[in-house]
Amino acid sequence: MLSLASTLVARAARLFQAAYEEPAIWTISAQGRVVGSLMCEAGIWRLSWFDEAPPRLVNYAGRVDGDVEALAIVLTERLGAPVRLESLPV
Repeated sequence: MLSLASTLVARAARLFQAAYEEPAIWTISAQGRVVGSLMCEAGIWRLSWFDEAPPRLVNYAGRVDGDVEALAIVLTERLGAPVRLESLPV
């Protein structure tokens, strides 16, 4: 139950940040390691990939906006393995 509660709180925080276009940063994790980041600053969204990121993720050319949950789902489907986005304090 605690895990579900913390997941819901984290999701609510991500949605709040995204909705108000506050400066925000998320790590992108896949296959047990951080492979990139998602940043929002002044309403501009940017994906950045680290050198060892899977090519299926690096080649993503779809929409990047305030729907962080939808992006995680799309990246998971693209990679064929779970992709997590975790919000970091700014």
